[in-house]
Amino acid sequence: MVYDYIIKNYKNGEPIFLSELPGDSKDYLRQEMKKLVDEGKLERLYNGVYFLTYVTILGTKGKVSIDKYIEKRYLGSEAKVTGYITGLQLANRYGFTTQNPSCYEVCSNEASTKQRKQEIDGNTIVVYKPVAEVTSENKSALQFLDLMSLIDRYSEVSGQELTSKLKDYVNLVRLDFSVVKDYLPLYPDKVYRNIYEGGLMGELV
Repeated sequence: MVYDYIIKNYKNGEPIFLSELPGDSKDYLRQEMKKLVDEGKLERLYNGVYFLTYVTILGTKGKVSIDKYIEKRYLGSEAKVTGYITGLQLANRYGFTTQNPSCYEVCSNEASTKQRKQEIDGNTIVVYKPVAEVTSENKSALQFLDLMSLIDRYSEVSGQELTSKLKDYVNLVRLDFSVVKDYLPLYPDKVYRNIYEGGLMGELV
């Protein structure tokens, strides 16, 4: 029974991708999912993506978790990394800015064009094509290089404080600078300058 499997394997707000569900016949699965939506047991986010119907503690209708959706759709899992968070959200997450992003920005192997916008439940997700295929080996290096390409635009700290924050970030993500060196040529020249001005040139040499 499809619903029993879903109840056992999915939490409230977690997106359920049709492609994840066991079963040989996708047509049968689609029909079952439609039936569950009609019965009010599932909500349909869009074609092929669903989530369990639930009520929040405030008594309002539960929504899909946008973070979980992004993770599953664009970032992959620990076993198979396919993308990473970038842009203002990345700068905010590691304390370089207090600005809150108005949209989610991700670099993902799932991107078919250079840049694409997706609207999900009132949230905007901007998906960029990465400069190279994202893997568990290069994810941190590519994310760091993205950060260094936008640090001059978003950072609210500078000088010694910026260097200190960057070093904390480098240690936190256990950045391998030999991998950074491999991908540095794929980024604009200003990234090199920002690394220099951020006080991290010693690590690159």
